[in-house]
Amino acid sequence: MNEDLMGDEQPPPPSLNVLCLAWRSGEMSASARAVPEETAIAFTFNGTTHAVMMATPADFEDFAVGFALTEGLIEGPSEIVSLEIVATPLGIELRIWLPEERAKSYAARRRSMAGPTGCGLCGIESLEEATRPAPFVSNASRFDSGAIVEAMASLPVGQKLNDQTRAVHGAGFWTPARGLVAVREDVGRHNALDKLIGALVRGDNAAAHGLVLLTSRVSIELIQKAARLGVPVVAAVSAPTAAGVRLAEACGITLVAVTRGQDFEVFTHHQRIIGRAAHHVA
Repeated sequence: MNEDLMGDEQPPPPSLNVLCLAWRSGEMSASARAVPEETAIAFTFNGTTHAVMMATPADFEDFAVGFALTEGLIEGPSEIVSLEIVATPLGIELRIWLPEERAKSYAARRRSMAGPTGCGLCGIESLEEATRPAPFVSNASRFDSGAIVEAMASLPVGQKLNDQTRAVHGAGFWTPARGLVAVREDVGRHNALDKLIGALVRGDNAAAHGLVLLTSRVSIELIQKAARLGVPVVAAVSAPTAAGVRLAEACGITLVAVTRGQDFEVFTHHQRIIGRAAHHVA
């Protein structure tokens, strides 16, 4: 895949220091705070605009590959012929070119959507598309309960942008053998996961041997994306939605959520988590 940064403009930095007035200890004083940048990023495939997302202007290559993969437009990064990153005064355009056979398939199912931060499904023209089935994850990997605790404890360490701003989501990948392999951050939780997926597949990381870690609630589209990656376990700080639980059960993903220190809850496919379960009498 060829990657080029084009145009006279340069992408904005991921964060920006802004002035503010801080009220502390009963007094007002001048202060400043780092806040995350939020930029319109347009995805075009073979010259046709597919989506416009408000996102953090960083990790463009990972974002392009991860988004194309989770949208089902490619099966791997090798299917992207070229990627042009074009910075303009209005935002960033990711110009992705697919080979002829992929381009024909894309043209047959092309749709347009606009996804503001926190909403990955806005503008989808088909209800079937919004609730599309996910690939089944048949991976039989098992993880000690302590691995869940260790993995989630490692995620904040990799969240450099959140350390600065306290305002972005994180998505990470952890394995027992390697620890925290990769972290990506974004103002949008869907974007953070797409960027992580792009980074993993570009680096030929075997998702079957680890856990995807999320700082957000687990909704249906995040499970759809994780299933496209083929990861057996998704663990999150917050609770899942009902639709997220149903899809995780249907596609074979172990869903762990509400992780708080040593405690967590397993919602689906419990067999992958090794540990003694308490028995409750109704």
